[in-house]
Parts: sequence; structure tokens; C-alpha cells
Amino acid sequence: MSPSTAISHDDPRTSATNAVPQGTMNAIVYDDYGSPDVLHRATRPIPQRLPGQILIRVAAASVNPIDYRLRRGEMKYLLPGGFPRIPGYDVAGTVADSSADTPFRVGDRVMAHLDRIRGGACADFATCAIASAARIPDSMPFDVAAAIPLAGSTALQALRDHGRMKAGQHLLINGASGGVGMFAVQIAKAAGCHVDAVASGDNEAFCLSLGADRFIDYQRQDFTESGRTWDLVFDAAGKASFRRVRKVLTPRGRYVSTEPDLKGIVTSVLTWPQARQAKVILVKPCGDDQRFLISLYESGQLKVTLDHRYGMQDAVEAHRRIENGVDRGKIVLVNQAD
Repeated sequence: MSPSTAISHDDPRTSATNAVPQGTMNAIVYDDYGSPDVLHRATRPIPQRLPGQILIRVAAASVNPIDYRLRRGEMKYLLPGGFPRIPGYDVAGTVADSSADTPFRVGDRVMAHLDRIRGGACADFATCAIASAARIPDSMPFDVAAAIPLAGSTALQALRDHGRMKAGQHLLINGASGGVGMFAVQIAKAAGCHVDAVASGDNEAFCLSLGADRFIDYQRQDFTESGRTWDLVFDAAGKASFRRVRKVLTPRGRYVSTEPDLKGIVTSVLTWPQARQAKVILVKPCGDDQRFLISLYESGQLKVTLDHRYGMQDAVEAHRRIENGVDRGKIVLVNQAD
């Protein structure tokens, strides 16, 4: 998608080669809740950067389970109204506008975890807080960068902040072949942990290639009936309850889930005073976390696997695929001009 812009010469930082985009852009939007078919292309105003923000020319965006859950209306009581909406929270691209007192300059290659409550990634341009973006190296392709922010930050914050991961511990990652799970396995290994990965049998080789020490095929074995115990169980798939997992936790073991439902939140509160604790991860956009993930990528400790790469105009198909289940890794959307 390529934007239709008008050039403003009022900003003193604007020049023939550094103009603040104005006017309209192409975007993927939905005007009501529903199936992937509610997504369509539309012309929207280019968002204007507010103080403390940068404007990004989007080269690639990522699709996450939260995107289809919002689109289906599963969280409409938390996020009512506000149509039309532009989905997506992960972007990679170049800075199109920033103020002189920020660490970013126009043309910088960046990735960002958008802090707008309803998203906005699937468009030609997006704004985000300066603290939610990170500069990426020239060696990192935009589609790879777009796959990292939300899923990578979810895995990192789940293990480090909620799971209190420490070197030498034994961890189990449930859903290890998915977007969040693949990051979690590699982050835990980089931290010096022993990692058991749970996924379907056809993903065994993939999970072991990520560094997992042991693989459990959930179609053949229920890890909660294995007789083993773990210091931390991270349910990246959102499929295992604390009630089931509790018996396989060490005496001070922790359980972290990506499933932010009411039951999970209540369980977190009730287990807070206990030795064995349950936590639900609500990821927070954080540029420092993204810089840490970039450093793992540059050092060869983090590989990013793309399940499928779609053009931005094929967002409907991308949503269908993630809703039906990915084979392994992340789904990304790329603007054709990039």
C-alpha cells in the first residue's frame, strides 16, 4: 500500500528530503466485529505525531492472536466502540517524523510495540511512544523485526518478571512452537535454564532446533501426568489451568499464562500469598525489552521463524490462518512497496 500525501513546509525541520507526511494513507480496517471478512482496505488520515511520539512509515506488521480476538469482539466490554479500527500492534519500518529532542531521527530503521489501545499497525503509517520503539540494525530484515515486539516481549516479561526465571532452573514451555513459545524457549536457554518444550509431534525437530533440552508431544503425553516437576511452567498456548499444573510445580514453583480471562486473574490474586503462584501476563510495550531481544538476535541466540508472509492487502487470509492455527512461528504482513 502506498500513501497519498501532501507536503507541509511549515515545520522548520522539513526539507525536500525530510517532509512530514500529511493527508491520507491506505489502511486495513474493520467497521464492526466479525469474521476475517470484516477486514477491508480503506483510506484513513495519516496519524499526526503527538509530543513524546514518533511517526513510523510501516514496512511490515505482525499478526497475533490478540488481533483476531479483538476483531471477533471477545473483549468488546473492555474496549467498546471506536470504529473503524486498524488492527495490529507490531510494526517495523522507518521513522517518518520525530522531534529534535528524541533519540530517533527521520530515516532510522525501527521496530515498535504500539501503545495505542486499539492497535493501528496495518497501515502505511503508525504513531507510537518514543519509549515503545527501538532502533534495529541494518542486518535485520523488516519482516523479521515486525515479528518480534509483542510476542518477544510477552515471552520475556512472562519469564523474567512474572516467572522470576533464574539460571539453572528447570522450565516447561507449553505451546513452544507458536509465536510466543519460540521466543520463550530461546530466551530461557540464553538465561542458562533447562527447557522442556511441549507441542505437537510434528514440531519436535523445530523445538529442539530452538535449543529445547527435551520435547514432549502433547498428543501422546500429558505433561501434568508425567511425574516430573518444574520451577516454572509458562503456558504460552493458554491451554493449561493452574489447577492442572500445580502438582508438577516445585515447592516454590510458578505458573505463568498468556490467557487474560477472569478466571486466570482471580487465580493470580488467590495464589499471591502462596508458595506456588499463578500469574497472568499482560504485556507492556517497552523499548528496553525490544533492545534486549535485538541484542539476542545479533549475538545469534534468537532466531525468528516466519510461518507465513503476506502482503498487507491479504490481511483477511492472514487472519484466517492465525485463527485456524499456525504451523510454527509468526505471521507477518508486508507493504508491497517495501
